[in-house]
Amino acid sequence: MHILLTNDDGLTAPGLLALKHALTPLARVTVIAPSRNYSAAGHRKTLHKPLRIDPAPLADGSEAWMCSGAPSDCVALALLGFVKDKIDLVVSGINPHYNIGQDLTYSGTVTAAFEASIFGLPGIAVSTESDPVPNYALTAQVAAQLIQKLSERPLATNLLLNVNVPPQVIGWRITRQGARVYKDELVTRHDPRGRAYYWIGGEMPTGRLDEGTDFWAIEHGHVSITPLHLDLTAYLTMPDLESWITPDG
Repeated sequence: MHILLTNDDGLTAPGLLALKHALTPLARVTVIAPSRNYSAAGHRKTLHKPLRIDPAPLADGSEAWMCSGAPSDCVALALLGFVKDKIDLVVSGINPHYNIGQDLTYSGTVTAAFEASIFGLPGIAVSTESDPVPNYALTAQVAAQLIQKLSERPLATNLLLNVNVPPQVIGWRITRQGARVYKDELVTRHDPRGRAYYWIGGEMPTGRLDEGTDFWAIEHGHVSITPLHLDLTAYLTMPDLESWITPDG
């Protein structure tokens, strides 16, 4: 197996190295990660400027590549031909904060795995939480165990798995995407010339603890594994919408 490994926190992030160490016994691992932090960058595609990829060893001295683009750019460049050998799986992480609920649309970690899906490859996004510091070793071990299972029963190529690992694990659950409760506030400041500028501030988001969701699983000490795909169609609403339009508009 050949795994492409990336993240959204940059090449020097400790979660990336922990995941690389855990996956190396299972597969050949090629690392291409951003040159800087791209947290909450979403599913970016850089079209307005050139991208560069340069060799940059990890902290343990092992070979890696540093990309000037976002996580999804790292995946796209690799699959478009920068990596010459066939890639079987894309893994993104370890993110030091959960990616749950509506976070998935913001997360560079998750959207890197979505990019794999666009290319017809399975992807896995891996996240944990600080408590008070992320347990990267445990999270990497969980990811390796999951990938070992997938080597025996491969994931469909149009799917990705969003994996969130609590600080203490008592079990695993297959979950659905939950609902974040955001508490954002607009913070207004003024520069020395009196011109307003803005921050998005507020309290940390929470979530609804509906049983079977990613929130519920991690709150109860379970690894949350949520299967996702890029088809965003709201199928349940289609019959109702069709009832109030005519075929020609």
